[in-house]
Amino acid sequence: MREEPAGTDEFGVDVTTPSVARMYDHYLGGKDNYAVDREAVAELDKKVPSTKPLAINNRRFLQRVVRILARDYGIRQFLDHGSGLPTQDNVHQVAQRIDPTSRVVYVDNDPIVLAHGRALLQENEYTAVIQADMRETDEIFAHPEVRRLINTEEPVAALFVSVMHCIPDSSDPAALVRRVADRLPSGSCLVINQLVSHDKSTRDFVTDFMDRSTHGNWGRVREPKDVERYFEGLEVLDPGLGEINDWRPDSDLGPRQLTDEWFEFGGVARKP
Repeated sequence: MREEPAGTDEFGVDVTTPSVARMYDHYLGGKDNYAVDREAVAELDKKVPSTKPLAINNRRFLQRVVRILARDYGIRQFLDHGSGLPTQDNVHQVAQRIDPTSRVVYVDNDPIVLAHGRALLQENEYTAVIQADMRETDEIFAHPEVRRLINTEEPVAALFVSVMHCIPDSSDPAALVRRVADRLPSGSCLVINQLVSHDKSTRDFVTDFMDRSTHGNWGRVREPKDVERYFEGLEVLDPGLGEINDWRPDSDLGPRQLTDEWFEFGGVARKP
């Protein structure tokens, strides 16, 4: 775990406010988080105690999807929206095991992600990390690193893995997906999942707690039917939309959720 600076860290990051990226890092056993993040995690776990295995299984879903898209669908370009902090077996590592020239751009608005990502990727010419709001599609596609690495004449995998719950309704997450899909050629894939719950009290509690804790850097825990809207106009790949543990699992050895108060719902779709 990182030392606790007062106010800001060496990257100028506000460490008095929990960060979704750093909370996720803590759930995955990472060290790039602070007391404020761990305190928020502890409070969240009182209401939704299955969040740690959920986070681990979400990471495994991401790795599985990238490997399958690269190996079985020939995707060689990945644009990872809301990528979070680097952790073991990142998108570029998975994709570049299939083809060392696979190109990856990570997008996140947290400055600590930019700092750590750039340090990690200094010697990888096919991979970059940029600091941008994932809602700013025009800005992202105009970025020099995206223009250098992503050829929009060839299929691209656009990743929105466990980030759409950070987008408020006022920003219309379904419209965000459409904007990105419109930029991509036929044969591209979109990977989308987010936190959902069938229980209104859980949705309301987590949405309110995270919105207050992150000072507004949060969207909403939704229902599966809300996530299904993201895939309109796209060809959903087998096995369809559902809990991400059921998306082409390698085995049944992943950590089990002890309760089902919320889960990650989504899937993978292809642009016709």
